[in-house]
Amino acid sequence: MRVLIVGGSDAGVSAALRVREVAPDTEVTMLVADVYPNFSICGIPYHLSGEVPAWQDLAHRTIAEIEATGIALRTNHLATAIDTDAKVVTATTDGGQVELGYDRLVIGTGAEPLRPPIAGLDTLGPDDGVHLLHTIDDARRLDSGLVRRGARQVIIIGAGYIGIEMAEALTNRGLEVTVLERLETVLPRTLDRELAEDISAELVKHGVEVSCGTTVAEIHRDGDQLVVTADDGTRRGDAVLVVSGVTPDSELAASAGVKVDRRGTIIVDRRMRTNVPDLWAAGDCVHTHHVLLSEPSYVPLGTTAHKQGRVAGENAAGGDREFAGIVGTQVVRVFDRVVAATGLRDAEASAAGYEPRTVQTTVDDHKRYYPGATPIDIRITGDRSTGRLLGAQLVGTHGAEIAKRVDTYAVALHKGLTVDQLLDLDLSYTPPLGSPWDAVQLAAQAWLAAH
Repeated sequence: MRVLIVGGSDAGVSAALRVREVAPDTEVTMLVADVYPNFSICGIPYHLSGEVPAWQDLAHRTIAEIEATGIALRTNHLATAIDTDAKVVTATTDGGQVELGYDRLVIGTGAEPLRPPIAGLDTLGPDDGVHLLHTIDDARRLDSGLVRRGARQVIIIGAGYIGIEMAEALTNRGLEVTVLERLETVLPRTLDRELAEDISAELVKHGVEVSCGTTVAEIHRDGDQLVVTADDGTRRGDAVLVVSGVTPDSELAASAGVKVDRRGTIIVDRRMRTNVPDLWAAGDCVHTHHVLLSEPSYVPLGTTAHKQGRVAGENAAGGDREFAGIVGTQVVRVFDRVVAATGLRDAEASAAGYEPRTVQTTVDDHKRYYPGATPIDIRITGDRSTGRLLGAQLVGTHGAEIAKRVDTYAVALHKGLTVDQLLDLDLSYTPPLGSPWDAVQLAAQAWLAAH
């Protein structure tokens, strides 16, 4: 049997590896549009900051390691068409067009950067100092461009995860950074205002200029500099980085008759099957089944892509595995702070038919008598009528085990626990690292007391 994988990032590689694991006699071919298979896009800010000096180190696996598993890897193969009747994929290569037959096909084309309606964005590019950031090539162009221009001032448009991570990275690199965000707070899709203000303060403390509620209208060149015109005035910089989110790269699939939704995401069932026989899809190009929602959502995350790719690969190899769904767990470092969130916030929960109540409390990361205790701000959202846990947001100091604690909430969400049932969890304790009632549980107690 021939399984063809289109896409060589998280979902594609996970699918290919899983096929090889469960059906080692299967012929697996993976098409990669560039020469960077299985690279960590999430690691780009830490390469640009200098924390990961060599971009090559962002590879999860080398080409040799991938090929050693028995996967036929074809780089610089851009899939341009799928004939689902003949079961043939057409791809362009350095040597011209090629056609590859398949018995079963997995699409993992990922996402592409969202281009906001900013005048000048379609005519200015990396050579002008205006950058999008989504691929290793994007990162290398930004890196070399900053050096070549002797850049000192960078304007970042977008204050989501990548925007905030890049603000830290470029500040640590010695640049002056301004962040402009159209919505009212930084990390607007992750944190409520009460916690987002803490992160804005952290950015400002480290020299980052932050302007929220700011809509950018135009970017143009003026001599050696770029001018960004927004509704609150103009700013000048040596480079502009536009990181306003992503949109699914689903055009290839849609042109082959694969159904997509209003967002352009590929529609799949829990086995990652599309409406086309023998065709699966996974990763940032598909919609996502959410444990707490009745309707699929679009939450493009590397963790999700890995899991979906594994399910797609197993089923393409003849298995019968379902994707368990997500709760949207995320974490990000912002200088000396860590932000984490999982589940739903009030507005999302209300829209989904719940009766949410959110309570915020501040607790220590470990016993106060042991030196070095730091506060964690935690917002818990639960359902008023059932007590079911619906979500959590945490902000604390780097080193306060924020990621571990949000993962505890994530597991509870997956298992449908109530806020009260969090108190039954048998969590670890030693004075340098926690308390007899962990911070996770103390926040739950605060929600119950207010409820």
